[in-house]
Amino acid sequence: MIAAGESALVAWRKSSYSSGDGGDCIEVADGFPGAVPVRDSKDPHGPALVFRAEAWAAFVSEVKAGGFHRAE
Repeated sequence: MIAAGESALVAWRKSSYSSGDGGDCIEVADGFPGAVPVRDSKDPHGPALVFRAEAWAAFVSEVKAGGFHRAE
């Protein structure tokens, strides 16, 4: 996990799958070999989770394939 204070030092980008209305937004950071830091864009000063790159790639592939359904 990236601590809240360290999170400000990372260059974050919003996921292309996040909605643009301030809702379900996540941000990811590049430049961490073998790892993908992820945080909630609504809490930019909060902590971030760090996933293994392989696990993140599998998750993104499943999202693109429609494997997850939005909870209503």
